[in-house]
Amino acid sequence: MKSINVNTVLAVMLSGLLIMAGGFGLARIYDNMHNQVVAEASKLGPIEENHSESAKSQDLKSIIAENQKLVVYLEVELDYGKVQGSGFLYNRQGDVITNAHVVGDARTCRVKLSDGTVYQGTVIGRGEQIDVALVRVPELAGKEPMKIARDRMAEVGDEVIALGSPLGLQNTATTGIISGVNRDLNIGDYHYKGLYQISAPISHGSSGGPLLDRHTGEVLGVNSAGAEGENIGFSIPITQVLPLVENWSKNPSTAPVQPTTGTVGKISEKELATAASYLVEDFYTCVNNGDYVGAYALLGSDWQAKQPYEKFRAGYLNTLSVRIEDLRVVAVNQDSAEISIIIEALERTNLGEERTSYYQATYQVGLENGKLKLLKGTASKIR
Repeated sequence: MKSINVNTVLAVMLSGLLIMAGGFGLARIYDNMHNQVVAEASKLGPIEENHSESAKSQDLKSIIAENQKLVVYLEVELDYGKVQGSGFLYNRQGDVITNAHVVGDARTCRVKLSDGTVYQGTVIGRGEQIDVALVRVPELAGKEPMKIARDRMAEVGDEVIALGSPLGLQNTATTGIISGVNRDLNIGDYHYKGLYQISAPISHGSSGGPLLDRHTGEVLGVNSAGAEGENIGFSIPITQVLPLVENWSKNPSTAPVQPTTGTVGKISEKELATAASYLVEDFYTCVNNGDYVGAYALLGSDWQAKQPYEKFRAGYLNTLSVRIEDLRVVAVNQDSAEISIIIEALERTNLGEERTSYYQATYQVGLENGKLKLLKGTASKIR
């Protein structure tokens, strides 16, 4: 029988212990490395951040969707033509807040809801110096109105949403911020004091729409004026408006409002100049949107007789976009107004290339069968 070498046995046992220790050490290293990787990955939290961003977007969409149902489109027939604007449901009596310059001296107006339903509203109050009016629509009585920020003012940097119907495009929402406060303006008969200046533009047709708090959906102001060609708008703080509309709602005007402008053809020169400017702007909005039928409908009958529709349309087919750079009322009397403009047009050449051209145009705007029309016009390329 062979003898067992003690040294050999000890060596084998020591090797086994080293292997076991090494395996245990590798296992600990793996566990530690694995735990470190998992811990570092969890610090990034990409899924959590994405969910948060999605929630913010959904909040914005919800605020717009809920409040657009309570914003209305107004059409008012005045002696000198049709005026368009916006408004919003203020209380459960069916009262709609809008601008006084939208309803003018009209007694009634057409009120169109976001679903296309049309009602007739009655003007029950209007400001003489503050540009606000109240229109009652009996069919809207009992409906949940918009939330009003009654006890606070907006501050510079607050995020806002402007709702309205710019150029007749209903259910339009624009986001921005309060970029200034306490702005004062004088436009026509109205004195605007302590306005909010906002980075969301206010276009023709958006006047009278609500300015909302981006996070709560509360009404902060009544959108009233914009700077032509600039992303700047002005809104009357709702806190200025509330005392007036609350009084009108409790004590509505019932006596018919007599127009101060007289019969057709005897409207004031100021009103004619304003309406004529809007008509020229509407003409180029139609052209810019490719609505040549709408643009052609704004021409007077003599102009249409001299220029058939197909010829008129062909003259704009190579115009990709057009923008009014400057608009001025050159002359005005009781019958017509002369409007001079400079436009920037992006055009396609016969070679398929794009170029920017500038034109100076002059239009005579006057009444035809009780409606304002572009009676004649001339244009020349200036560069």
